[in-house]
Amino acid sequence: MSKQRIDHSLELLRLRNEGHDVEVGERFLKVRSVPYLNSQKEVQYGALVMELNWRGDVLDFPDSHVAYFIGQAPCHESGRAMSEIITSSSKQPLETGLTIDHTFSAKPTEGRYPNYYDKVKRHILILSGPAKAIDPNVTAEVFPVIEMAEAESVFKYADTASSRAGIATASSKLAIGKVGIVGVGGTGSYILDLLAKTPVGEIHIFDGDPYLNHNAFRSPGAPTVEELRPKPHKAEYFQKLYSNMRRGIFAHTAYVTEANIEELHVLDFVFLSMDGGAAKEFIIRKLIEWGVPFIDVGMGLELIKGSINGILTVTAGTKDKNDHVLSRIPVVTNDKNNDYSRNIQVADLNALNAALAVIKWKKLLGFYHDFQHEHFSAYTLDGNKMGNEDRT
Repeated sequence: MSKQRIDHSLELLRLRNEGHDVEVGERFLKVRSVPYLNSQKEVQYGALVMELNWRGDVLDFPDSHVAYFIGQAPCHESGRAMSEIITSSSKQPLETGLTIDHTFSAKPTEGRYPNYYDKVKRHILILSGPAKAIDPNVTAEVFPVIEMAEAESVFKYADTASSRAGIATASSKLAIGKVGIVGVGGTGSYILDLLAKTPVGEIHIFDGDPYLNHNAFRSPGAPTVEELRPKPHKAEYFQKLYSNMRRGIFAHTAYVTEANIEELHVLDFVFLSMDGGAAKEFIIRKLIEWGVPFIDVGMGLELIKGSINGILTVTAGTKDKNDHVLSRIPVVTNDKNNDYSRNIQVADLNALNAALAVIKWKKLLGFYHDFQHEHFSAYTLDGNKMGNEDRT
């Protein structure tokens, strides 16, 4: 399938989004898994084939009502062949690797089909009607897995969620080059989960810790006992997990220090989801110096009389606004009274903190409207309050 050709045609995109098994070539459109009845009144599945009428890289209206079919002769409920649309039944090669069994002529009453969507749907309706009479559950809307070539997409299968929702253009704003996540213990792993479903070119994971039991209870997914036993590197564990879905995920199995800080310099954006301390302050100062935009997440939770209370923070630093950053992000870790040092982690709050951070990132890239342009936000658990400050 050519993703580019489908994306240039709303009618073909609509067919795919409705679940049809669509393959687009240079000259022909093939729609597989079309149910029909054979002469023994058995439900079968065949493929519709139609010649495409391209005008440059834009699909024009069908210049012919002729269609082709791969399969047995389609029949009515009685077992009689659909002679009213079948004009010939003989194997005919249309191009290398494409041989059809039947030729159809189902001319619409208005003289010609206005688009390929209508032409395909009309033929499916004619062919599948008798099959549905035998089995009402049969359908041509099979929602196949659509594999994507590396040259077409960072995803290994098509992002039909964006196309079905009509937000593919907005999603393309997220297709920046390289994004880093420093720390994937709790909140960072959920940031990764959300980023992996965007068209970012590369995602670089930095974490020197192993993936242990407690990590499994505050990160996405459900690792098996067998996966936990060898204590894999967190970065490598998550790289393997999300590489099932997409390309361009890179694991860095070391903490970010002065020795490897330059690896962040080449990134287009960085998420900081790590504990405070000198290392964090050092990273922040370097990112500001280099003009690399970033978002820091913070979670300050405490246990009070058996219940948890606290605040989640999201702090953005950009070229236009970074003078607030060091006053907003706690970097001291040796204060026993500092809530951030207690490291209470709860999966739902990790997920919420990550979602707030990714939403801000998407605002910075224009995916979401941003009227306040806040660079610091704090969610207070008690009272369910959100405060926005440090606006531009």
